[in-house]
Amino acid sequence: DEIPTVVGIFSAFGLVFSVSLFAWICCQRKSSKSNKTPPYKFVHVLKGVDIYPENLNSKKKFGADDKSEAKNKSAMPKNSLHLDLEKRDLNGNFPKTTTKTQGSPDLENSSPKDFAERKKDSVSPDSLKSITSLSSEDKQDKLGTLFFSLEYNFEKKAFVVNIKEARGLPAMDEQSMTSDPYIKMTILPEKKHKVKTRVLRKTLDPAFDETFTFYGIPYSQIQDLTLHFMILSFDRFSRDDVIGEVLIPLAGIELSEGRLLMDREIIKRNVRKSSGRGELLVSLCYQSTTNTLTVVVLKARHLPKSDVSGLSDPYVKVNLYHAKKRISKKKTHVKKCTPNAVFNELFVFDIPCEGLDDISIEFLVLDSDRGSRNEVIGRLTLGSSAEGTGGEHWKEICEYPRRQIAKWHMLCDG
Repeated sequence: DEIPTVVGIFSAFGLVFSVSLFAWICCQRKSSKSNKTPPYKFVHVLKGVDIYPENLNSKKKFGADDKSEAKNKSAMPKNSLHLDLEKRDLNGNFPKTTTKTQGSPDLENSSPKDFAERKKDSVSPDSLKSITSLSSEDKQDKLGTLFFSLEYNFEKKAFVVNIKEARGLPAMDEQSMTSDPYIKMTILPEKKHKVKTRVLRKTLDPAFDETFTFYGIPYSQIQDLTLHFMILSFDRFSRDDVIGEVLIPLAGIELSEGRLLMDREIIKRNVRKSSGRGELLVSLCYQSTTNTLTVVVLKARHLPKSDVSGLSDPYVKVNLYHAKKRISKKKTHVKKCTPNAVFNELFVFDIPCEGLDDISIEFLVLDSDRGSRNEVIGRLTLGSSAEGTGGEHWKEICEYPRRQIAKWHMLCDG
């Protein structure tokens, strides 16, 4: 009787030991995987701290000689850029240090006056000619000034953009008379490499000092690129307000001598750049007796192709606004793989006020994507303050109630 008891006790101890050993091995593997350094291709830095992947093999990553560089150029598609995540310390904060580039002043100690004084020296005359000048209307509506710097690191084959600050932004919040600004930056012409700064609360003079480093861009390719800065104000309850934009063609800008400090006036967003977004056919009818607005989304045509799959999967989101506040929203079904979609879907909206004076309606044509966030293909707004065909269509709806009126409209950028 004692022998089975002893065997059972030893078996139990062996089982407990085996389970504990297995759990310990799993924890060690998990911790070792979390400590591995990811293959950095893009680095986003706050407060001027440059972080480069020094622990990676530079020969394999960036090319050590002309032969390997030639192979990389042939294998790499034109205008190919790479992105990665931002890096913080153990507490989740960004260490505040300063970096200096040979032959250029330190950005941390530079004031807006320094930017203006060095603007002529840092930018060539050819680049100034290539940049679109402000129209008389844009000069009347002052939207502020954006300060930034450009640099190319030949050792790392990296293009570096530092968004320093913005000055004199308009107040987008009428109650607090301030804004919550942030900046989206896109490298054209690919338009799929997008980055953005953090949101700074309640300020008209935001100091971002954020550095975006793009690896794998040959210096010869820089001349073909254009930087597009979109300045926005964050809105928690509706769509973010667009303050303005800055467009910087890099053709003619010489980056071989070090960091260039630049500043540009923020101009009003150009809605005419929407060519190629496609068209949308909608029909509207205002019933004055029931105080309802009937909206029929009929067709879309000539929609642009998506970057990855070639064809988009479009659907339409309809938003109803009263005094710039969204009060209702609807959306159509998704049409798979087509640039010419037929929806034929009807929506009825209850109007909270008499008449359509404070009412506007927004159509967003989006590309459905299960793997990531749905991209906006184009945008259309109908209302009393809308320009072009949107305003004309709305005027006819108000003048002829109980009549269904349909029109084609060009979509603008979302």
